[in-house]
Formats: sequence, structure tokens, C-alpha cells
Amino acid sequence: MKIYTKFGDRGQTALFDGTRVGKDDLRIETYGTVDELNSVIGVAIAQSAHERVTGVLVRLQRELFVLGSDLATPAGSKNEGKVKRIGAEEVAGLEREIDLATAELPALKNFILPGGSVAGATLHVARTVCRRAERCLVGLMHAEGAEEESQSLIYLNRLSDLLFTLARLANKLEGRGDVEWHLG
Repeated sequence: MKIYTKFGDRGQTALFDGTRVGKDDLRIETYGTVDELNSVIGVAIAQSAHERVTGVLVRLQRELFVLGSDLATPAGSKNEGKVKRIGAEEVAGLEREIDLATAELPALKNFILPGGSVAGATLHVARTVCRRAERCLVGLMHAEGAEEESQSLIYLNRLSDLLFTLARLANKLEGRGDVEWHLG
């Protein structure tokens, strides 16, 4: 299989069902941002020496592939039944990981500045990319008139919380404290 197809040379790409859309389509922007998030998580994995953090991150990368295929397959499209959708089970898994990691950390008493260890700082970058993906998805939902609760949106919201918590945990495991923000 060739890595290049030349189909995108005119600014078009295909969704999972074969529908051609512009590369600037909001759906493409949304799952492209999820792909970017997955890459940043890959950098965090490469920088972390702690299985406690990397084990969770590897699982998140797999889930983000599911989310990407979910977002690349609009509801009602001909291939809808061929993709797994992000659901309540994945959201509950994120919540469990947040609770487990939080139990290992000191109580949060101040706002935290992004930083600390290299892995921790990278996880803060991942958190901000996740928030951008969330904003893109909200825009996509508004553009498509989706008013029902979206498990994908809930997943991204919880994921950003988990990435924040994992950044704190990575810093703790590296012997670095939180970088607290104080007014003044």
C-alpha cells in the first residue's frame, strides 16, 4: 500500500464512508486535533520513566484512535455500523483513573502553572490540545444541529481533567512539585 494517494492534492479528503470533504471541514479539523493530541501523548510517553503514567497513556492512545474513527464516521453514514463509538464505559474508565491518580497527590489548593518535569509539562500541552479538540467538537455539534448529549464530548472533557491530573502525578513521580500560581 502506498502512503501517498494524491487524492488530497486539491484540498479534499474522504470520511470513513467515502464522502469527499474539504480538508478545512470542521469534522476534519476536529478529528485532526484528536490526532494531534494522540501525538502529543506519544511524546509524553517517550519522556516519562514511570509505568504508572505511561500505562495509562498507552491506553488513552488506543481510545483516541477509536474516537478518531468515531468522529470520521458521521451518524447515519453507510459505515456507521463498522466503527466503535466512544461510550459511557470509556468515560467511566477516565473517571476511575482520575480518582486513582488524585489519591496519590497532595490536595490542590492553588491554580497550577503548566510546567515541572518534561513529561509533566508535555502532559499540560496535551491537556490544552484536548481542550481545543473539545471546542472543535462543540462547534461541529452546533454546525450539525446536534443537541443530544455526546459521549465523545463528555470523553474529551474528562480526558482533559485526567491529563491535568497525570501531569501533576508525573511531576510528583519525578520529584518535582506543582508549579503553583499566586496572584501578585
